[in-house]
Amino acid sequence: MSRNRRPLVLAAAVATAVTLGASALALPALAADSGGKAGPPKLELKDGTLDWGLKESFRKYVAGMAHGTIEATDGAKQAAGNGVFTFTGGTGTYDTGTHATATTFKGAVRFASTAHRFDIKIADVRVRTEGKTGAIQADVTLNGATQNDIDLAALDLSAVRPGQGEGGAMTFKDIPTTLTADGAKAFNGMYQAGDKLDPATLTVKAATGAPTGKPTSKPTDKPTDKPTSKPTGEPAPTPTRTTTPTGTPTTPERPAGQVVDGSLSWGLKKSFRAYISAGGKVTVAGGAEKVSGGYTFPHTKAAVDSGAKKIDASFGGSVRFTYKAHGIDMRFSDLKVRTNGSKGTLLVDVTTPKGTNNDVKFATLDLSKSSYRAKGDIVRLTKVPAAFTAAGAQQFANGAVGSMYKAGQRIDPVTVALSLSEGARLPVDGGGSGDAAADGTGTTGSGSVGSGSVGSGSAGGDTVGGGTGAAALGDAGSLASTGADIPSAALLGTAGAAVAAGAGAVYLARRKRGAELA
Repeated sequence: MSRNRRPLVLAAAVATAVTLGASALALPALAADSGGKAGPPKLELKDGTLDWGLKESFRKYVAGMAHGTIEATDGAKQAAGNGVFTFTGGTGTYDTGTHATATTFKGAVRFASTAHRFDIKIADVRVRTEGKTGAIQADVTLNGATQNDIDLAALDLSAVRPGQGEGGAMTFKDIPTTLTADGAKAFNGMYQAGDKLDPATLTVKAATGAPTGKPTSKPTDKPTDKPTSKPTGEPAPTPTRTTTPTGTPTTPERPAGQVVDGSLSWGLKKSFRAYISAGGKVTVAGGAEKVSGGYTFPHTKAAVDSGAKKIDASFGGSVRFTYKAHGIDMRFSDLKVRTNGSKGTLLVDVTTPKGTNNDVKFATLDLSKSSYRAKGDIVRLTKVPAAFTAAGAQQFANGAVGSMYKAGQRIDPVTVALSLSEGARLPVDGGGSGDAAADGTGTTGSGSVGSGSVGSGSAGGDTVGGGTGAAALGDAGSLASTGADIPSAALLGTAGAAVAAGAGAVYLARRKRGAELA
């Protein structure tokens, strides 16, 4: 690590606290090296805590679909409402020479499900940091097999700033964390290396050291000089003239790829909208709007790199589909579009009365014919072909009936428009949905519900096994696998049997509309 690299980690804050005398901390004695010279001091840390939830969607999956248990023991505790975990009793050191920290915490957390046959325990949790990086280490036991001292999650401290807690504690709030390769192996491929995990909050205190000597009773020195009786020079006859500015102030340049406005247009699936219209209701909220052929969602934040052909954009608003007679209540919100070259992913939060599946990798995007080049300061991806992922199809699944949709089945295309300047006006778009119902699979109008396999779904909305929807956990089978004895992943699936039972009425409505319900 470069010596002149500005430390943005625990090191800087603890050092500052010591320098300023916070909490009356004292540095321990310097360690002598072999040459008799004092080495860099090490500061002892105590009373540390680590607040970390591992992954919210995984906790929801264990407590929900998997009918499992979550147990925090040995000094760890879990917040109410299936919240995050707090690991306590942290002790360790801060090296003032390398600005590295190492802290060990008490506590263990165990996730177990008899129905889905898995048992995962995380114990002996430690945090290490140096510079802008770090890791959460732990011993992870999967179905009786333990991997010791693995880096479970990587820490990114590049944008984290220290705060001060009670008793002079240093607090580093919401440190971004991602799953490591070893962490993915520990969970048997359930998630992929680089997947986003819950943020972590680290709090530590410097241990109080004993005073090194007695305070002196008298001042050590006298003032060295008396003030002079006369001014040292005569004042200048006229004030100095300031230089006139040489030009007009310049406006700071906008960073490349900064997005100031944008929208996403999407209709989910034309045939599904037609099905809901037979006796249900569609409600938009949070800035989303109904348009011809679908809905538009307002931009919340986005980054564009046209040269690298990458977009990471988030959109607000929501659309809710309800069909009381068939027990359907689904809300789609927090849409995200992430692209890399010719491929992309549409992520969606899916909410039913059972709960919310966050960041479901809902659909794949085919950008092979799309251009990332800005025209008139607008980057526009028009009617990008989209298809269900296994996780997306799974949102419509039922343990007894299956899903009406399959992975790979076409849904309505997606149109994204992003403005790179205040003056650029976004085009008015009609949703760009098109007719994506002509694939002829997964029909509900004829009463055939169950073309999609529930067993190919996802855990708590997370695409498992790299987008295939299958994730083995142990020898017993798929973590996200569901069977006839497992409840639905979404309430629509729960109503699947009712849809099939009432297919005659739906069929009549379909004939009147002359529309295919796929």
